[in-house]
Amino acid sequence: MKQKRILFTGGGTAGHVIVNLALIPYFQKEGWEVDYIGSKQGIERDLIKDLPNVTYYPISTGKLRRYMSLENFKDPFKVLKGMLDAWNVIRKTKPNVIFSKGGFVSVPVVVASRLRGVPTIIHESDFTPGLANKITTPFAKKVLTTFPETMIYLPKKKATHVGAVIREELFQGDKSLGYKVTNLIPGKPVILIMGGSIGSQKINEAIRANLDILLKKYQLIHICGRNNVDSTVKRKGYVQFEYVNEELKDIFAITDFVISRAGANAIFEFLALDLPMLLIPLSLAASRGDQIDNAKSFKEQGFAHVLEEEELSKERLLEEVEKLEEAAPVLKENMKKYSSKESREMVIQLIHEMAKK
Repeated sequence: MKQKRILFTGGGTAGHVIVNLALIPYFQKEGWEVDYIGSKQGIERDLIKDLPNVTYYPISTGKLRRYMSLENFKDPFKVLKGMLDAWNVIRKTKPNVIFSKGGFVSVPVVVASRLRGVPTIIHESDFTPGLANKITTPFAKKVLTTFPETMIYLPKKKATHVGAVIREELFQGDKSLGYKVTNLIPGKPVILIMGGSIGSQKINEAIRANLDILLKKYQLIHICGRNNVDSTVKRKGYVQFEYVNEELKDIFAITDFVISRAGANAIFEFLALDLPMLLIPLSLAASRGDQIDNAKSFKEQGFAHVLEEEELSKERLLEEVEKLEEAAPVLKENMKKYSSKESREMVIQLIHEMAKK
């Protein structure tokens, strides 16, 4: 009997890789061959390269910009080259099904999959579909959504609401390892600050401006983003990281509260772990507004508090942290009603069904 094979794609940010990381181990346990198509220098290459028995294929890729740039004239040729690269990988690996998490690297892959006759499933994490997934939806067999509200933006025959896919390993954190990797101590509340894989200068500055006050009551784990660690800032109870991967589950295990951007994958992980969160979404000046929609949905469901970036200041941040702690019992009670394991099983089942076809 021929061995099943699945090809994953997605990249550009960690959010376009995390769901793939959650699914890959399940298909490996079932004996599937697993391949991954990503960009040549994106974060997805760093996150995938250490996975055992996963072959990574880098392809040429452009960037989907929403602003004028001379690079926009070059990108169509890069995308065409990427389509040829992806077509050759698909011809070589002969996958039964392709799973795409989005990001600009997925565009040539999904288009090439249609040309090769291989069924593709797209997963959309955000409240509204991202540009890459909008472009590739006509070429895919099915589009899965994390938010139920996203269904109205997609073709009815293709769209299925599944919820968030969470990495099983995040439920297996070890508190003792969490304290060891951070050099923090039990008995004092811990706030985890996350600004996304590239970090947030505005959040970083607001946190550091309040260090002396915050550290009287809390310990802080600050994931600053690439090249954003400030080595001149050193305080007892305050630890900085550029990015955390393997140790994240142990850090979650010692976390009491979260201050974060509102990327869909991250906030659904906080939800699954019952972590009270203060969300500071990217403003419209720096994004298409997807994080604002994500945060609004979570606030309306009673999962989070929200502070708009335009309202972020040294004083306001302290006020919101205090309100978050006061509301934490109610937020945690609301979050306990959400089940992430059912979502993951549904996605796995849909992939199985698509592979059979």
